[in-house]
Amino acid sequence: MQGMSEREYAAHVGLSRGAIQKAKAAERLVLYPDGSINAAASDARRAETTDPSKTRKPAAPKLKPVPEAAVAAVGDTLREQGLAVPAVGGGTTFLQAKTANEVLKAQERRIRLQKLKGELIERARALALVFRLAREERDAWVNWPARSSALMAADLGVEPAAMQKVLEKHVRAHLDELAEVRPDFR
Repeated sequence: MQGMSEREYAAHVGLSRGAIQKAKAAERLVLYPDGSINAAASDARRAETTDPSKTRKPAAPKLKPVPEAAVAAVGDTLREQGLAVPAVGGGTTFLQAKTANEVLKAQERRIRLQKLKGELIERARALALVFRLAREERDAWVNWPARSSALMAADLGVEPAAMQKVLEKHVRAHLDELAEVRPDFR
């Protein structure tokens, strides 16, 4: 056989064998005397005789754009683990993304296990606990001058009401300073 078979030529041009048979019947292919297909000459003839509007363009793969936040998260995860991070705008390789995914899954499992063991609590619960403790501490300090001023006044030999008033003024000033401190749970 001098040239290609129908199957070989179909694979060569990316068409079905049926499409090649139709082109052969329409005499758009150049054949050798043994009936095999002359690929170079047939490609040229098909290009001349084929209407470009009727040809199928190979479909471009439909890739969804990856959000920049996701790419940054992959870089952060790789950096946390001491692995190579792609340059900015250099693109993340599939292997790097897969590695970051596996690291994130392992971290998620570790956190879930720590929750089950009671080693971690939820942020809202921690905030509520800190708020409750701070309120109890503040209330204890607000009530302290009334409880202690009479004993201190007796030790110093001053008027108990005056002592309570001075203590309350200084305790409230101190509590106002403490109220400016905000816990940061980020």
